Amino acid sequence: MSSVIDEIVREGAQQMLAAALRAEVAAYCAQFADERDENGHRLVVRNGYHEPREVTTAAGAIEVHAPRVNDKRVDPETGERVRFSSAILPPWARKTRRWSRCCRCCTCMGSRRRTSGRRWASFWARPRACRRPRSPS
Repeated sequence: MSSVIDEIVREGAQQMLAAALRAEVAAYCAQFADERDENGHRLVVRNGYHEPREVTTAAGAIEVHAPRVNDKRVDPETGERVRFSSAILPPWARKTRRWSRCCRCCTCMGSRRRTSGRRWASFWARPRACRRPRSPS
């Protein structure tokens, strides 16, 4: 029963992420729709999809097909082409932040050692507010 639910959650997460990425790219392209080159072609256009990649989320591993943007604008200061980079799914991301934090926590707690059971027991015995380190203000 739980495997069916897990699959539904993964598919839902995959569809929501795909929709969010498409909306982000559409907004980016619409923002620069009026910019044209000397031949009248748009400088910022969609250009298919990147190779699919797997991203590990709290819902499990999902395959992502991120849309590609061809941005031909040139930065006047550096002379280099401007590149689109998704704020939702950066090019280097393979895990969500929450999942990465969990992996770091497991490593710090010694999940591969014999003493890990005792450490985890003491970790979960603490109040919830004490588990998450506070960020410096």
